[in-house]
Amino acid sequence: MRSGGFSGGSGGYSSGRWGGTVGGRINRERSSFKHLGYLTKLFPYIAKYKWILVICIAAILCHRGLMAYMPQFMKVALNDLADPNVVPETYKQAIGLLVTTIVSIIVYVPARRALRRLSISITYDLRQRFFSHVQFQGPSFFNKFGTGDLMSRAVNDINMVRMAVSFGWVNLMVFVFTVFASLAFMLSMSPKLTLAVIIPLPFVGLVGFLMARGIYPYYRERQEALADVTSFTQENLNGIRTIQAMAQEEHEIERFKESSTSYIKKFYRATRYQTFMNVYINALTTISPVIILVYGGLLVLNNEIKIGDFTAFSVYLTMLVGQVSSIGFSLSMFVAAAAGTSRIFEILESDPEVTDDANTAVPQTIRGRLEFKDLTYRYPETGIDTLSNINITLEAGKTVALLGRIGSGKSTVLKAAVRMIDTPRNHVFLDGHDICDYSVKQLREVISLVPQHAFLFSATVKENITYDDPKRDEEEVMRAASSAGLEEALKDLAQGLDTMVGERGITLSGGQKQRATLARGLIRESEILLLDDCFSSVDTRTEELIIDGLHQMRAGKSTLLISHRVSTARHADYIYVLDAGGIIEAGTHDELLARDGYYANLEKVQSNQEQSAQEKEKLLEQLNPESPSNDTQATASTT
Repeated sequence: MRSGGFSGGSGGYSSGRWGGTVGGRINRERSSFKHLGYLTKLFPYIAKYKWILVICIAAILCHRGLMAYMPQFMKVALNDLADPNVVPETYKQAIGLLVTTIVSIIVYVPARRALRRLSISITYDLRQRFFSHVQFQGPSFFNKFGTGDLMSRAVNDINMVRMAVSFGWVNLMVFVFTVFASLAFMLSMSPKLTLAVIIPLPFVGLVGFLMARGIYPYYRERQEALADVTSFTQENLNGIRTIQAMAQEEHEIERFKESSTSYIKKFYRATRYQTFMNVYINALTTISPVIILVYGGLLVLNNEIKIGDFTAFSVYLTMLVGQVSSIGFSLSMFVAAAAGTSRIFEILESDPEVTDDANTAVPQTIRGRLEFKDLTYRYPETGIDTLSNINITLEAGKTVALLGRIGSGKSTVLKAAVRMIDTPRNHVFLDGHDICDYSVKQLREVISLVPQHAFLFSATVKENITYDDPKRDEEEVMRAASSAGLEEALKDLAQGLDTMVGERGITLSGGQKQRATLARGLIRESEILLLDDCFSSVDTRTEELIIDGLHQMRAGKSTLLISHRVSTARHADYIYVLDAGGIIEAGTHDELLARDGYYANLEKVQSNQEQSAQEKEKLLEQLNPESPSNDTQATASTT
């Protein structure tokens, strides 16, 4: 996962994406307008509002047409004032100018507001699809894209798209319309002067075109750097208690300084490039006003052009030059939107790891028999099998326990049951049917997974427990809380079930969070319940209360649990011991003790009976011959 927490992370992406480094300098890809092709991905979203967009653009072009006609009133008024043979009627021109201005405002303001609302609607649709798409992604996706990076794309990149939708397309239309309208009026007044003043303009367009080609990598790198800062901040705030506990505040401040400095440098680099582009364009566009002052002034003195025409011509030239000089801004807006669009659709075009290929032939009523047949699974981009030929049967209404060292594949078994991973076909069966034939929604409604790491939302205890159905009554909530061993803890909370738990449940202890998460799983009363080491943060007394509650609440229902404690596993109807992705022992509690193998040794280490240090060390070596003093001993001591 690309993390913003490390200073090397911000530069690593851009250097790898844009061609690496040469002589210590970033060797960027030479950008071209092919990158604007990313904007075509927005067309389906724009097409949804096409008639609103057409009406808005038509109204704005009408507004620009009225503005283009305004200098004609000035031309007539000034020519009449300069001609002694004509009686000036400037009030008519003034009224015409006033009426045209009012009409243009009436047309422009609603169109501009509608266009802004349209851009907000399009970005709303994009964010909705973005968020919905992320909801169905798997672990490989989140290993590739960090939370902060996704937040940056959902907020900053989509805002860049909104700017292009709100201003970009309109600016393009206005640019084309203004250029043709201005040139038409200018040619009608003085073809010679028109030809003279437009000589520099093709060079302006050429400079804008060439410089805009190189700006795409700068915008892309800037957005990547901003994503790194967002990722770092998000990760840092999530771990703020660990940082404070280890007195690493100054170290984190320094790391943030490195990350934010990298972003500032790339932001400055993009801004500097755009500024130079605007300076060059503006410098070239000043040539046309000089031409009109010199050459146009001579034409007025030689009576080849009237003073009113000269004034109107100057206004049209200002309109034309203004549009041409803004070409750099418009192009940079489109390029920035293209960079944002490419990052957005990098997410939207990521295929979910688990595809929903539901088969209508599966039963709607589930009895609760879960079976794993020769299941072998390897996580993408790893070189070894996490699971190898796993055969486990959970009979309906029974309880099965999985034991094993950390990394033995226990959690992967549970994930395969609810397709949190891309479970292979013909290896996992629910009531005799391949789980891949069930829709993911139906599967996860009948199989409830309580994950290993307790997560609570920033809400009340009750809202967390009733997450799947907030309408549940308090009696039902208390029953689940009691079965999860949370009832006594609720008495110690100031507002009981209505106590706010804070972000990620920070106001609760580890054991309280774990029990609240367990209650959230129990209240669903699903046919199959999967418990991933949900007793690791509770003491043995609380564990016994929870197990008693489970027996009462889960009577007649199937339960598959993971535990590191023999005291927990012994209550199961059947026990499987996993090691290195395979099953090394299986049987009931009494059968496994009689075999005097791994399970029996683990029971001896965890039991309260007195043993000599030498005997205990020998048992630990048998449990974990590779690292007797570290891995297994740590596991035994924690359990």
